[in-house]
Amino acid sequence: MAEDALKDGAFRPLTVRVREASRLTGIGRSKLYELIAAGEIEIIKVGTITLIPVSGLDSFIQKRRPA
Repeated sequence: MAEDALKDGAFRPLTVRVREASRLTGIGRSKLYELIAAGEIEIIKVGTITLIPVSGLDSFIQKRRPA
């Protein structure tokens, strides 16, 4: 798992906050919160902070790509 954080020698974060997930995916923050509420995007709560696993964003995008 931690090996996934290193890609081509560069650090890849394991999680990002909603604002960064929005920027990375091009999905608006409101829509991201809708997808989270619908259970389509996994989150991790740390106190009041909402973190989104980058691997979960990858899976979400891959599932929606045309075959």
